[in-house]
Amino acid sequence: MFANRLSYLRRGQGISQSQLADKLGVKKQSVSNWENGNIMPSVDMVIKTADYFSVSVDYLLGRDKPEESGISIIDATGLTAEEISHIQFLVDDLRNRK
Repeated sequence: MFANRLSYLRRGQGISQSQLADKLGVKKQSVSNWENGNIMPSVDMVIKTADYFSVSVDYLLGRDKPEESGISIIDATGLTAEEISHIQFLVDDLRNRK
């Protein structure tokens, strides 16, 4: 489950395995191995990954479904970083109106 969710979240942000590895302070091969299900990251790295993507550890590990936790995921695959930024701005603006 971790492998699938990590890949989904990474692709949704339009970043490469190398870019994610840089953000997390690991080698690209580590991210590749995680996404292929070859190895699991350390607990600390799971937490760091969850923080990076703003999701729960339970979600990453498949113990929680987004709709059960109140998390909604928008598939932004194929959008540019600028387009994703616009979406994030709109989401933040709507949250601030409540």
